[in-house]
Amino acid sequence: QVQLVESGGGLVQAGGSLRLFCTASGRTFSRCAMGWFRQAPGKEREFVAGVSQGGRNAYYADSVKGRFAISRDNAKNTVYLQMNSLKPEDTAVYYCAADYLGSGANSFTRSYEYWGQGTQVTVSS
Repeated sequence: QVQLVESGGGLVQAGGSLRLFCTASGRTFSRCAMGWFRQAPGKEREFVAGVSQGGRNAYYADSVKGRFAISRDNAKNTVYLQMNSLKPEDTAVYYCAADYLGSGANSFTRSYEYWGQGTQVTVSS
């Protein structure tokens, strides 16, 4: 069992940066690929980024490549999402998710067994 808690969201102007944090409890964190998803009002939840169990491999949606960076620290049971050059269209609730024994490349929500409660990111123009 893995419990996830996100933090770091907030209000930022376009072009600014935010860093999201996801802290996990449970002894299986290092065996989970981790992903960040987001959901804007009236839209489906979409994959943003994923990272492999050891943190070596990272995967990104085309819409955030070159602007966002995902990383993890297994010693701290934490995964990060650094978001730079933010745009108004990045506004959404951001969710952290865990895929037990996954690769991090999976962009399907149904593949992730554990989810956090979400953190709001609002980018003003």
